[in-house]
Amino acid sequence: MSSILLIVLMVALMYFFMIRPQQKQQKKHQSMMSQLKSGDHVVTIGRLHGVVAEIDQQKRTVTLDCEGVYLVFDLGAIQRVEAQATEAPASAADAEAEAKAEPTAKADVEQPAEPEEAAPAEKATEDK
Repeated sequence: MSSILLIVLMVALMYFFMIRPQQKQQKKHQSMMSQLKSGDHVVTIGRLHGVVAEIDQQKRTVTLDCEGVYLVFDLGAIQRVEAQATEAPASAADAEAEAKAEPTAKADVEQPAEPEEAAPAEKATEDK
């Protein structure tokens, strides 16, 4: 009886520590792939970074633009979608306002004391 209980316990542990996390990861990857669109920055399983140019759902392929070189990959080769970079300020006035704000923030930081001029005793020894 105890050996059967031990086997059942081992199977349950294997399910919760190996099978279930893998299924959750597969579902997460599947939802990421369903949300994939042109213009997304992606990384392949070979660590190639590129921008999605075209997705063909019938052939299950994706075309990546890697600095002007277009490469076709299987959809399964996409490992992750990287977060988009933050957008630049919309107007030149916003950019100027940000540039002006930076120096005031730096002024709050204490500046190291500037070296004082040499003491008169040191000047006397320098003249000799």
